[in-house]
Amino acid sequence: MCLAPNLLQLQEVCVVNEFNTAKETTLPMQILERIEDQMAATGLPLVGITLAAVPCPDTPVILTLHWHGFIKEKLADLEEAETVSYTPIPSSALQLNERWGDLIAVDRAAMEAAWELGAWDVARAERLGCMRPGAPATEAFECLQAFGSFPYGINGQQVVVADAPDADELLQLAADRGYLMWIFRPVRGGIWAEYADDATLTPDGRRNPPCPHRPIPPAGHGKCRTVYRFGVPANSEATAPALVN
Repeated sequence: MCLAPNLLQLQEVCVVNEFNTAKETTLPMQILERIEDQMAATGLPLVGITLAAVPCPDTPVILTLHWHGFIKEKLADLEEAETVSYTPIPSSALQLNERWGDLIAVDRAAMEAAWELGAWDVARAERLGCMRPGAPATEAFECLQAFGSFPYGINGQQVVVADAPDADELLQLAADRGYLMWIFRPVRGGIWAEYADDATLTPDGRRNPPCPHRPIPPAGHGKCRTVYRFGVPANSEATAPALVN
């Protein structure tokens, strides 16, 4: 069930509460649990994870899981048939309908998921609406990607398989009012375990909760990028602070 059933209701929420960062919701979002459910269901390693939201409380959030793997394309559906090409496994875009009262709640949930899955850092990007005059075409393409609506396929195959019934409405709001996107690369359940040189990780590539870093409120205007660095090189005992660019 969708929290906001149509575009008009989504717009009304935005008008009243755009970029509200006054306080956190009392109920934490279950982003980590959704990621782990998908990892268990597919058995595939992850390359990266993105999360996209419009600055409107209680609107759906889009979680996209980028898998590592290839589909073998054969001329015949036979075990002994020769493979003629490899197509990347599509990413999975999921609509999360959990309630949230402000962007700090989404920020913290993304940080907790990235922390526990052993990511070196999590980057948060604040994007302007791509419908403004003079906006480059690349911004519209990036907005489509963020919300799991990749505009074309590869070798006739989908790049993203989406289960997001409100994606079109969210895209319209994002194009008009802007959006935020979080991205991180998990060590636990990902392809990065053999490259991880991080003193904060357990042997299985995780970190114990909770995440000790505090969220930085979004700027709420213009284009901004915030990077929370969690990792510490194995040969260093220094604590790495959050970085804001």
